[in-house]
Amino acid sequence: MPPHREKPARAHPKRARRLRRALACAVTIGGVLLTTAPAGHADPYAAPGPAPSFSAATLGARYQAERAAIREALRTAGEVGDTGRARALTSFLGPSRHFLYFDARGRGQAVEVIGDLAHARRIAVLVPGADSTLADFDRRAGTAYATPGGGARAVYAQAARDGAAGGLAVVAWLGYAAPKTISSEVLTAERADQGAVQLQRFLAKVHRANAGAGIALLCHSYGSVVCGRTALAAAGAAGADAAGWRAVTDIALFGSPGTTAWSAAALGGGARVWAGRGATDWMEDVPHVRILGLGLGPDPVSRRFGARVFDAGHGGHSDYLKPGSVPLRNLTGIALGHDSAVTSA
Repeated sequence: MPPHREKPARAHPKRARRLRRALACAVTIGGVLLTTAPAGHADPYAAPGPAPSFSAATLGARYQAERAAIREALRTAGEVGDTGRARALTSFLGPSRHFLYFDARGRGQAVEVIGDLAHARRIAVLVPGADSTLADFDRRAGTAYATPGGGARAVYAQAARDGAAGGLAVVAWLGYAAPKTISSEVLTAERADQGAVQLQRFLAKVHRANAGAGIALLCHSYGSVVCGRTALAAAGAAGADAAGWRAVTDIALFGSPGTTAWSAAALGGGARVWAGRGATDWMEDVPHVRILGLGLGPDPVSRRFGARVFDAGHGGHSDYLKPGSVPLRNLTGIALGHDSAVTSA
């Protein structure tokens, strides 16, 4: 008879939670204290050149102009031995891909469209979070759906499975310099404020190109801070920028550290504000505070924040757009404006 073996003791839920919170706090403090050496080399990539105006009639010309810019950046990547960037840019030049904006400098920015932007009834704009770069625009650590481009395609593919892709366009919007996760910048709204200016301008251009479409913002992680700062800035905006913001019907915050707003009502205006967090997302253990500009404010899935909390499943911080998952189905429902199809937590 085999000797009896004791089962390993499972960590008590409260003890495990305290451990996760301590680790999250350690990462937070480490980000504040972390310093990096200044870059000592000039950026080899060229600044974006002039591009055709942004309108329904000129979208094709704009796609072609950005394709030419990508080719030039790929040539530069080859010359300087930037193999990671070269792999990504080679993929960008696939025949079915369409970019509205591209900037290879620094960690890079890109805005890609999946679907027919000019004629869509609904437009979903995926705003990614920290650590998003050109090199991992389509794939990170072997996974596609946890990236801007891969995540946008996952939403579009889910809409196709639901028989609704014909009226949807999805935009992978890496239109800002996303911070690194382990950095002091991820604890403040500075990068988000810079991104909010660009996002508000982008939404105004989208509205001019397709004034009849409703827009949903799908905001992941630090991208939810960008969406939050955009909403707060848009509340006092006027003119074309305000018109673009008024087309936003839904704002979905997922894996969010906070938005700097104290309530969903401060963000929404006429838009529905949604929030979700996976059961094993470490973001639960990040301190939700905002003191003297440090921290990002209340937890968007908390009752007092007042968002519509949707079922985000059992996954972790990078699993929201995983094919076949509950959160992907719900986020696609939000993108399509099918609020009755979204399941609550």
